[in-house]
Amino acid sequence: MPTLLEELAPRGLVHDATPGLADRLRQGPITGYVGFDPTADSLHVGNLVPVMGLAWLQRCGGTPIVVVGGGTGMVGDPSGKRTERPVLSVEQIDHNAARIRAQLERFLRFDGEGAARVRNNADWLRPLGLMEFLRDAGKHFTLNYMLAKDSVKSRMETGISFTEFTYMLVQAYDFWHLWRSERCELQMGGSDQWGNVTAGAELIARREGGAAHALVFPLLTTASGAKFGKSEEGNVWLDPARTSPYRFHQFWLATDDRDVERCLHFFTFFPVEEVAAILAEHARDPGRRVAQRRLAAEMTERIHGAGVTRGVEAAGRILFGGADLRAAGPEAFEVLARELPTAPLPRAELGTLTAVDALVRAGLATSRGDARRGIQGKGFSLGGEPIASPERRLEATDLLAGRYLLLQKGRRSHALLVVDG
Repeated sequence: MPTLLEELAPRGLVHDATPGLADRLRQGPITGYVGFDPTADSLHVGNLVPVMGLAWLQRCGGTPIVVVGGGTGMVGDPSGKRTERPVLSVEQIDHNAARIRAQLERFLRFDGEGAARVRNNADWLRPLGLMEFLRDAGKHFTLNYMLAKDSVKSRMETGISFTEFTYMLVQAYDFWHLWRSERCELQMGGSDQWGNVTAGAELIARREGGAAHALVFPLLTTASGAKFGKSEEGNVWLDPARTSPYRFHQFWLATDDRDVERCLHFFTFFPVEEVAAILAEHARDPGRRVAQRRLAAEMTERIHGAGVTRGVEAAGRILFGGADLRAAGPEAFEVLARELPTAPLPRAELGTLTAVDALVRAGLATSRGDARRGIQGKGFSLGGEPIASPERRLEATDLLAGRYLLLQKGRRSHALLVVDG
């Protein structure tokens, strides 16, 4: 079985590691952790690199620990931030921590040998007294050491509160606590966490004379230089209430050709040889977007399940071509009903409602006159076929999946009329 570094390095997932980690990994299984900030009740795709680090650790025989920052979330990590984060209530942090724990089950195994563990650092940080903390952590670090860290230096011009300044020591205390209580020897995180992670290893060395290790992953940006994980609406979340499965799938499907190889290596469990084969097939006909389709399907199925993935893929084919509308099932139209403008249609109106009135009701035409002009210009369609006449009536035979009427303006504007009952 390859070691963690041997698995991650070919994927480009290793930014830096402490000396001796490779030797330690060759000696046998290791326990490692990643901390997650509970300032939201969902992870987003920008969090997935460290999540995959934990998943690969488990697949390589190690034991992953998920530390939800119920305690550190009350302080706020200054790494990569230009302003101080808002302080959340204890109740909100606890709620967020529980939601994040549920999402991580899609990546980690929480039973059997090497089962993942979840720890909330509130359990040991909230009862911790100030004098005890200063004695056990503070005395082991000089101001010079702390000021030299990038996470602190980057904030010196704009200002950093004492609360955030001490975050490094609090995170170091976490690592020491887990080293003592669970023999956790490895902390992982993004490359912007290097200072905090190595501070923990330093505390273990100074206080216990023990060895601990750090491994950090590259911060992912797109080929255009933008921060990865953002869409026009903002963060792309794992929670379907925040980012719908359809939009989640579309996010991955829209991956730039320049980024798709890295995304396949970073976010899937495909062997590197399989990634190479996918990319070779993609290169033969880039217009088919084979690599993006494999990536989008893999990610959506892992987060939202196989059934949902089939529905969003079918919905995409309906909107962007390649679908037999008559053969499409209700699951595809249920997806579209959550994404497109919709309007109800009483079943009694079938056979009497004209195409003109339907287009106005669906919001695709601003008026009956606008609808008439558009129909005469072959600009509107029903069920994928151009509407031939303004007087054309909508019939039961036009229904798709038993209750949906799909109206279209031009190439990209769609709407649904949904028949009741």
